[in-house]
Amino acid sequence: MTKIVNHWIGGKTVEGASGTYGPVTDPATGAVTTNVAFATVDEVDAAVAAAKDAYATWGTSSLAKRSAILFKFRALLDANRDAIAELITAEHGKVHSDALGEVARGLEIVELACGITVQLKGELSTEVASRVDVSSIRQPLGVVAGITPFNFPAMVPMWMFPIAIACGNTFVLKPSEKDPSAAMKLAELFAEAGLPDGVFNVVHGDKVAVDRLLDHPDVKAVSFVGSTPIARYIHTTASANGKRVQALGGAKNHMLVLPDADLDAAADAAVSAAYGSAGERCMAISAVVAVGAIGDELVDKIRERAEKIKIGPGNDPTSEMGPLITKVHRDKVASYVTGAAAEGSEVVLDGSGFTVEGFEDGHWIGISLLDKVPTTAKAYQDEIFGPVLTVLRVDTYEEGLALINASPFGNGTAIFTRDGGAARRFQLEVEAGMVGVNVPIPVPVGYHSFGGWKDSLFGDHHIYGNDGTHFYTRGKVVTTRWPDPADGPSGVDLGFPRNH
Repeated sequence: MTKIVNHWIGGKTVEGASGTYGPVTDPATGAVTTNVAFATVDEVDAAVAAAKDAYATWGTSSLAKRSAILFKFRALLDANRDAIAELITAEHGKVHSDALGEVARGLEIVELACGITVQLKGELSTEVASRVDVSSIRQPLGVVAGITPFNFPAMVPMWMFPIAIACGNTFVLKPSEKDPSAAMKLAELFAEAGLPDGVFNVVHGDKVAVDRLLDHPDVKAVSFVGSTPIARYIHTTASANGKRVQALGGAKNHMLVLPDADLDAAADAAVSAAYGSAGERCMAISAVVAVGAIGDELVDKIRERAEKIKIGPGNDPTSEMGPLITKVHRDKVASYVTGAAAEGSEVVLDGSGFTVEGFEDGHWIGISLLDKVPTTAKAYQDEIFGPVLTVLRVDTYEEGLALINASPFGNGTAIFTRDGGAARRFQLEVEAGMVGVNVPIPVPVGYHSFGGWKDSLFGDHHIYGNDGTHFYTRGKVVTTRWPDPADGPSGVDLGFPRNH
């Protein structure tokens, strides 16, 4: 019998009323294993209403109560790591170790939220004028929403809702309809931790649900992670409706390899960063920029390592890379490889025809490596979101930097070198929001913020870290004067306080 995933509204599972369902497949077999209910406008409204009702008390709850619940949630997440990872593997396809890593990175943000008492401390200045004090405080927004992608169905939601809820907001999550079960598991665990009904809600669906969240007058802020075209749409639409927006888009992350770099370390990094999680991550390295005469040797080392990667079902402990999320996506990724030679690239490894014996209907694609790729090629210009690594050749550091900075994307980048001066120049001169120095995937730890530049981010705030706290709260400044008890009655003074 096919599993049904319904909504989570007001602290309980609510059966979908639309009669419309989306298929969820096991990427390793291609079989439909689950049907997920798609929400109507009325069902989205019900989730927002539940969140608004809960905000009346949660928004004024003590920091001690919020922290206590978050600590319990953190313990339950830790105890259920394997169960969450198994849900991710079953619907996304990534191998179990990758899924466990995703849960661990989400836990970092929950741990950050556990310390919200420090993050929400205000400021106080006394005696700014005679007997006048000024304080700055931060208060929650109200109902906020998150719209999250398929590639990290547990981690990306946890980049949003723990901090939002810790700050006193209530939350409506619209996860990807391609792998919805992890979000439901998180909701169940949060309820088990003692979170009051309605503080965290999950609605599934398509553009109908998304657009209602963007339009709803009671939704005060929207967080999004996904492709650049949708991020731009989310930002434009929600901002026009008066909402605060952080919308993280796509990427084309470059790795600049200088002639003095340790090429074995660089090749190891390129392979892990390009092909880990089947390349379905916005921080994947998809373009290696080789400087000078090292290109041939570097490509050989990458090829040798890539050919050894074992591809198979994500629940097979010997697999190092799993399938792609859907057949449609698999075919799109393969098209970049099959069309590469005609655009001037040298196809070193072609994984477009790969399959796994016994799982022929799965969404399989092998490792692909393209060398001497021109900047005009689609494989270079587009975010492929699959296990395809492109290599570009340049003669100098300056040429490589200019190539990277000319990209419309500015999410993450990396440099591999032994030269500290060159690395310092690069981190200051490159136009990207996250930079790695001999680190291929520079995803910040939880107490620093994640976000890109240019077409990789729409809105003023990065996600989690200090930016997350600021995004989910608004500042208020209070100026106070109390008369001294020794003072007698005084006349009215309509002037400004005397500061000097």
